[in-house]
Amino acid sequence: MKIIQSKDLILILLLVFAACSKPVPPKPFGACPTPQQMAWQRMEMNMFCHFGPNTFSGAEWGDGSETEDLFNPSALDCRQWAATARRAGMGGIIVTAKHHDGFCLWPNPQSTHTVAQSSWRDGKGDVLRELSEACSEARLAMGVYVSPWDRNAPTYGSDAYNETFRLTLESVLSQYGSDDGSGKRRIFEQWFDGANGEGPNGKRQTYDWPLFNATVARLQPEALIFSDVGPGCRWVGNESGEAGATCYSTLDADGFTPGAGAPPTEVLNCGNAGGKYWIPAETDVSIRPGWFWHEDEEPKSLDELLHIYYTSVGRNSLLLLNVPPDRRGRIDATDSLRLMELRAALDSIFATDLARQGNVEASHTRGGKRGKAFVASNLLDDDYDTYWTTDDSILTPVLTLTFEQPVTFNRILLQEYIPLGQRIAGFCIAYVDADGKRHRLADGTTVGYKRILLTPTVTARQVMISIDKSMACPVLNRIGLFMDNITNR
Repeated sequence: MKIIQSKDLILILLLVFAACSKPVPPKPFGACPTPQQMAWQRMEMNMFCHFGPNTFSGAEWGDGSETEDLFNPSALDCRQWAATARRAGMGGIIVTAKHHDGFCLWPNPQSTHTVAQSSWRDGKGDVLRELSEACSEARLAMGVYVSPWDRNAPTYGSDAYNETFRLTLESVLSQYGSDDGSGKRRIFEQWFDGANGEGPNGKRQTYDWPLFNATVARLQPEALIFSDVGPGCRWVGNESGEAGATCYSTLDADGFTPGAGAPPTEVLNCGNAGGKYWIPAETDVSIRPGWFWHEDEEPKSLDELLHIYYTSVGRNSLLLLNVPPDRRGRIDATDSLRLMELRAALDSIFATDLARQGNVEASHTRGGKRGKAFVASNLLDDDYDTYWTTDDSILTPVLTLTFEQPVTFNRILLQEYIPLGQRIAGFCIAYVDADGKRHRLADGTTVGYKRILLTPTVTARQVMISIDKSMACPVLNRIGLFMDNITNR
């Protein structure tokens, strides 16, 4: 009888262990989101509030010469802003703490063009303080827009202004924000744009972006910095509410700066496939024709807002919807009603996921029969962190949904598990109708955090999703089918 040597026994045990071991998850691919970027992306919609002297003058861009007394809200109620945002399903509010006119909604020690110099509340008012308290009570995140362009500051256009602006940022970021539960005030997003016009002395400023960004990082290390090139999130390249039908969350930002030095608008709109940095798109658009409240304007229709939702959140972007307070300092009732209509419509459209009435099978699963952690049924559960994926070498798999009874739908939802990166670069969708005939239904390029495809209304007993191009093994955590009976597009 042959005696098994110890080294042979070890080899046998290793082979048995390898055969029984579970397949490991895919390695992250390329640039991936930080935990803060993940939390931001999952907010999906936030409220923008343009508020300041322009609210009272009727202008969109003030010139900095406005008297401080022009700012005089008769019944400021930031709790009403927060309640409106909360009921609309928003995760946070970003306010124009300082627009291009230089007027500050808080008593900024670096300026004489602030609420402290106004007669409103005898110079003791502070919009940022009230909004901080309101957001804390409503469990909303708070962000700030602080424009580096200042048409009032006498030092604008000189090296001294960069230091003035740094101190202005310190004044905001050290005092305000939503209470995170520990007593610390947290700003979730610092909103910068690259607007750079002339100051009161006729000069333009050379902005010290490294200094500004470092100040934000020091005082609010968890805040995402928005600009044309991030680094936290990027402008989508337009103000019409449309991310690109191809929209990567990655961007090659080296060599670019906010404003005149930004990447081309089509790059901002679409991102870069396999880009060096994770800088997801934010789609900013106003519920009204203008950014500030004007009494002769009406909000967009429900149909327009649903279209914006589909072309922003539904194209791998976050929607920042501007809802400007009026001269009382409250959200206009007409705007509030339209937001509630939008919330009700979205809740209705996405209430029933028809995909869950079927079974889903994959042409390939990571680890084959051993890959129980990565099975296709994960695509139909409510756990964000469960997903389906393939072996590293499989880049073009097919998923098939099969139904005992045909389902009727016109919206298809796909989600990549983006903590492991954005991978899919091309896909197509077909269906088999009740008579057994196969039809091509839709195709696309990117998926990202969330992709919603609008299709004709069809009735299907099978739906096939083919990944045609992927930069690494695809990782999906959700497939959904829905019926929209509300949108007229």
